[in-house]
Order: sequence, then C-alpha cells, then structure tokens
Amino acid sequence: MPKHTPLHDEHVSLGAKLVDFAGWEMPINYSSQIGEHNAVREHAGIFDVSHMTVVDIRGAQSRDFLRRVLANDVAKIDADGKALYTCMLNAHGGVVDDLIVYHVAGNWYRAVVNAATTDKDLAWLHSQARDFDVNVERRDELAIVAAQGPAARELVREHLGAALAERAMALKPFEVVADGDWSVGRTGYTGEDGFEIVLPGNMAVGFWRGMIRSGATPVGLGARDTLRLEAGLNLYGQDMDEDHSPLVANLGWTVAFEPEERAFVGRNALEMARQRGIETKLVGVLLEGRGILRTGASVRAAGDDAVAEPSADDAPGELTSGSYAPTLERSIGFARVPVDWDYARVEVGVRGKWQPARVVATTFVRKGKIKVALD
Repeated sequence: MPKHTPLHDEHVSLGAKLVDFAGWEMPINYSSQIGEHNAVREHAGIFDVSHMTVVDIRGAQSRDFLRRVLANDVAKIDADGKALYTCMLNAHGGVVDDLIVYHVAGNWYRAVVNAATTDKDLAWLHSQARDFDVNVERRDELAIVAAQGPAARELVREHLGAALAERAMALKPFEVVADGDWSVGRTGYTGEDGFEIVLPGNMAVGFWRGMIRSGATPVGLGARDTLRLEAGLNLYGQDMDEDHSPLVANLGWTVAFEPEERAFVGRNALEMARQRGIETKLVGVLLEGRGILRTGASVRAAGDDAVAEPSADDAPGELTSGSYAPTLERSIGFARVPVDWDYARVEVGVRGKWQPARVVATTFVRKGKIKVALD
C-alpha cells in the first residue's frame, strides 16, 4: 500500500494526478505542469513535501556528531537560527544523501532528508551515533510545506501566528526560526525566494487551504523538478549518489576541508581523489536542436564520428538530468563528461539522432532571471 501525507485528501480534491514516488502517492501535477512552474517563477506556489523526513538531532554532543557525519562543517552555523546545505558521505566519499541541516537552538539541530533515502539515512546516522551523546529522532508526525516564489513571503506572513510570522519575516536566506514543533526556514529547491515550513501534521490542512485561498498555486513534483533543474540544483540519485562524490557533482563547495583536523566520514577518500585528480565533471547543456533532453542520453563532442550511435555505451558523456525548461522555452540538462573536456559545443542523443547543444553553466535561472545566453 502506498504511503500518504497528511495532505493526501487535499490533492485528491484538487484533481491531482497521483503517482508513486519512493513508496508515497504524490501529486505529479494538478493541471498544467508548465502553468504550475510559471506560477512559482511569477507569483507563488505551494508544495507538499511531507514525503521527506524531518530528523531532530539533540544532545550534548550533537554538534560534534554532525561535524563527524556531514561533509560541510556545522561549526559554520554555531549561531542559533542558521542553516547549512551539505552532503552526508560514505567512507568511499560517495554521497549517502544531500540535505539541509538547521541549527534551531543550542544542542538542537533539525535535518530534512530525502524520501527515497530515509531508511538508509536513519540507519547510517544511528550507526554513527553510537560513539556520541546524541539522540537522533525521526519525526513522522510532522508535515513539510514549501512556499516558493516572489509573492511567497507575503502569503506566508498571513498564515503563521503573529509572533512566529514577525520572526519569520526577518529571516535572511538560510536562516530558521522555531516555535515548538513548528520551524520556518528561508530555504527552498526552486531558485526563488521562499520558505520551507515544518509543522504538526494535524495542522497541515488548515495551513495549505489558507495559502491557496490567499493566491498560492498548488504545485506537483513535475514542476518541482523543472524548477530545480533550471536553478542548477542537483537531484539525489541522478546527479550524485553513493558512487559519485561531491567533487564530480559540482558540490565541491559543500565540502569543508578546513580545519584539517576535522575527521569527517569520507574525508580520506576525497583527499585521495583530489591528489589523483577527478576524472569527470558536471556541466550544463542547452539544446539547440529539436526535441527534449532526457536523463541517460549520450553526449559526445560535436562532430565526433568515433561515436556513431546516440545510444552507444562508449559515448564519453551522459545526461544525469534533462527536461524542457519552461522559463527558457528550451530543453536543458546536466551532463557528466570527462574533466578535461573544454568543448563549447556538443551533441546529445535525442530519439536516435545526434542533436546540437551548447555547454553552459549549470545555473540557468535564478529569481526569475535567465542566467545563460540563449543565442
């Protein structure tokens, strides 16, 4: 049986198309996926992301524990109310998961982990916690709602309690405030301003309905994916995974190698990789030919006749993510290619044919502004 979030009946009543996602029945879209995407870029969208899991980390050694298990350094967020994006690595330097950790207050940290990796993440965290005075608690009774877009700030203000709303409106990006089980972080996965709100599951319906009455558009997982891709944000399981380190996934900036004495899990493997030199890198791709870029498509240098077939296993590059980008009205993707590639133009396999494409930065859109040249 599929799992349901506290907002499942709301999705049904709104006529959402529901799909299986990591064992959860979730909305892929409610009406037009492109319309939902554009609503976030132009006004405000609201997402049910309660399939993701809230994990509270508390205890006298919670800071020391997180400095051990996370590649980024939570010492950067020693001040209460700060947040940090990071990867959690295995001993080989592969990515167990990527997540945001919030320093709520004192010895209390809150993390949100991906739905498809929750059980694996919790098992890993518990195994690492044995040597620390720390409690790792899975909070399945909580819901998570994301409000994103240029108007999200004003809409969220209307539906938080007065005291929490005042504090939330003062947040800067990657800051958080909390009131009991509620936490409001100025974070997101769309490239737009907004908030990710953790709240008791039995209060989620009221908050959701209120936001929609105020003008927020309900948005499904389909538009969430195109929004994050345009924003240059990686997707776990495609752009990085346990077989690929942050160093080959454009996430080297999330690894804190200083101070040298911090012995985080995976550090030795990453140090060795840096000394050897990495073999691949992640680049942005903008399709110039016809068609839609799809995950897994082959990539070759323009005119490389040595790779004749677009489906060839020996193609030097591969799309890790690809889709039509409504803001650009073009097809875009991320490609894993050899690190020594410096080609400006490549070709991508689309429906059995090589189509021309350009290599660009992986950030295509931020805060509604197109960041790459389209011509």
